[in-house]
Amino acid sequence: MNDKNPIDFWFDFSSPYGYLMSEKIDALAAQYGRKVKWHPILLGVIFQVNGARPPAEGTGSKAKYVLGDFHRSARFMGIPYNPPSRFPLPTQNAARAYYWLHGQDCGLARQFAHAAYRALFVDDRDISAPDTVLDIAAGLGVDRAALATALQSPEIKARLKEEVDRALAIGVFGSPYVLIDGEAFFGADRLPQIEKWLESGGF
Repeated sequence: MNDKNPIDFWFDFSSPYGYLMSEKIDALAAQYGRKVKWHPILLGVIFQVNGARPPAEGTGSKAKYVLGDFHRSARFMGIPYNPPSRFPLPTQNAARAYYWLHGQDCGLARQFAHAAYRALFVDDRDISAPDTVLDIAAGLGVDRAALATALQSPEIKARLKEEVDRALAIGVFGSPYVLIDGEAFFGADRLPQIEKWLESGGF
């Protein structure tokens, strides 16, 4: 096993557990000499193909539990969390922006991803709105007009579709979904297992 293979991190910008994972995965991977490849996807498409529903949808017992668990998990992990007033919401604009930025500067794309996640889950900003996405990117020094054009470009739309199709092909069914040397880990609560896996080379 090559312990330097990159870790794949699949997520939706509307996923609270994805947000929690995003705040921890890079630092953890770095401890073991790994890099992380981030893959924003669209959970709506994933759920539709798999015949699934968002875990927090509705007013039943499971939804109530999950909504409470978002808070508890954030407290446990020491991560700021303010439930957004609109949830879930479409995230194709944020995902497209990420892939456009990634094509130019991977580090800048990562900064944008963190900023977009925090905008939603800390500052309660509507990241489904193109103007919000453009504001977030502009705050990082991104050319607003160029990004506005890119969000509607066939190439970037196709790139996001390719990533979603790829996610489906490898079995991604939710967010966060982390793949390490062919081993899949689902959920932010799998971080201790991920750390043990990286430390031991598998168990």
